[in-house]
Amino acid sequence: MNRAPTLALPLAAWLLLAPGGAQAAGFCAGLDSYKVNPIVGGAPIDLCRLDAKAVLLVNTASACGFTPQYEGLEKLNQRYARDGLRIVGLPANDFGAQERGSNQQIAEFCKVNYGVTFTVGEKLTVPIRRDPLYAQLVRISGKAPQWNFHKYLLSADGRVQSFDSNVTPQSRELVQAIEVALKPAAR
Repeated sequence: MNRAPTLALPLAAWLLLAPGGAQAAGFCAGLDSYKVNPIVGGAPIDLCRLDAKAVLLVNTASACGFTPQYEGLEKLNQRYARDGLRIVGLPANDFGAQERGSNQQIAEFCKVNYGVTFTVGEKLTVPIRRDPLYAQLVRISGKAPQWNFHKYLLSADGRVQSFDSNVTPQSRELVQAIEVALKPAAR
């Protein structure tokens, strides 16, 4: 199995709110200061304030053998966004120098080639292993990205699941984990 064991997220305090009947989760405590600057501009997105039941974070690259996973990620976005999944792509040039483009070039590539509508952040300017968010995710999950399109699924119950690059967006393993993460909590 390519997924690291599911671990409790001791640092995360997922806040469950119900404005307008929608459930929102906050990925806080330890990561609360992490903001993603959308590649297309606009206000930074605070991971603590995302209106989500689950967040799928993916390190991306435009010139990788796994790049076609953008299409599958967009399909996941179309299928599960209304249920509370938020996908955040974080471009990085760490593995094989496969993300050399500027933010503008990356945004255009994603839109033109894959019709991406989920959030794509600005290209990371530090190696993934030194980025504060990834450092926390690696510490919590025990699994560091080994290549592009590594995925972390953050659930409202505090779990962080790690999926290697070869686990595709449509793989049974990832889809089942997303569906479990999106189920309403038992009361």
